Amino acid sequence: MLKFADNFLQAIIVYGTLSISVQDDNARSYKGKLEGPSVGLHFRTRKAFWRFLLNPELALGEGYMDGDIEITEGDLKALFELSWKNFENIQKGSIYKYTIQPFIRVQHLWRNYNFAKKSKRDVAHHYDLSDEFFSLFLDSDRQYSCAYFESPQNSLEEAQHNKKLRLAKKLHLSPEQKVLDIGSGWGGLSRFLANQFDVHVDGITLSEKQYTYATQKAKEAGDANRVKFALMDYRAVQGPYDRIVSVGMLEHVGEHFLPIFFQKISSLLNENGVALIHTIGVPTSKNRNLMGNYNNPWIEKYIFPGGYLPSLPQLVQAVTKSGLMATDIEILRVHYAETLNAWRQNFYAKLPEIRKMYDERFIRMWDFYLTGSEMLFRTGRAVVYQIQLIKQLNTLPITRHYMAR
Repeated sequence: MLKFADNFLQAIIVYGTLSISVQDDNARSYKGKLEGPSVGLHFRTRKAFWRFLLNPELALGEGYMDGDIEITEGDLKALFELSWKNFENIQKGSIYKYTIQPFIRVQHLWRNYNFAKKSKRDVAHHYDLSDEFFSLFLDSDRQYSCAYFESPQNSLEEAQHNKKLRLAKKLHLSPEQKVLDIGSGWGGLSRFLANQFDVHVDGITLSEKQYTYATQKAKEAGDANRVKFALMDYRAVQGPYDRIVSVGMLEHVGEHFLPIFFQKISSLLNENGVALIHTIGVPTSKNRNLMGNYNNPWIEKYIFPGGYLPSLPQLVQAVTKSGLMATDIEILRVHYAETLNAWRQNFYAKLPEIRKMYDERFIRMWDFYLTGSEMLFRTGRAVVYQIQLIKQLNTLPITRHYMAR
């Protein structure tokens, strides 16, 4: 069995160097032909080591958060870089390709059917954590999505303000318009649009804690006459609306429900309306995750159950079938890496407070999640798409100058 492990690891490590020790055994090193980071891993148990060999995408994160895997050389960033450069080679190995991978694919297909009740349960899994926890690492407006860094010197607060303003410009708002915010979170964008552009906003979310916070915040700020929130699935909303915006919600729709989502947008939007969808996606189907065309099983199990990152062709196809017209598509690169880096630094700075709320396993889980997500965008394996949609050809100006005003 040890010989099998040696052959397996030497075959997949073509970039950088991976050193592994199991329990009290001496470390064994696997060096690739291409230059890359050097990472050392210590497995406290043989069970953790064999789970890693059989299903590295899931077992690496589980082992780290459980404390069964220690990084003895390098850091989490180096580990993710080494993993993504090498683990895709597992697809070439018949044992993984014809045994473990098909099983995970079937699992993902089942988990990705996001019917209304399941969607609410999945959202609660992540977003209904302590409100105080999110306030420790997000900006003051609790924007839990990609910021826009107009300058490397921008603070997180400034970059999130830039993002909200950029979204507003693309919506081409006019006073008294009726706006729908799908996936309104803690309500920051809804309140911003209502206050800065004199529009009426309906925000919907599936998170009970987000709904409670957003409603109370609007009431305290005296915005309740212009901003209203509802605990509602997007499929239950009744229109029409002049403008529709959705930020960081499409990732929770699911692969099979993409056409339904855009058809719903089309049915809710009035004939001269504008919709703007801001979502994480993958630049190519090859980069949908580490090793195939299903989502990362660790992220799916522990962070975002039911999540799915679409490619641009998938989005365009779903838009086209809905009868909507895409008038502007912007691809934000690296902005989310910088956002996640800021969140991660805030997370580290607030560890004493976080330890009063959650245990070490939770902290290691979130460290793994934030670092891995940052590296996902830092290496170009994921980007953010902003897609502007209309129904009528002449709804918007024929140049993009209005976005710069």
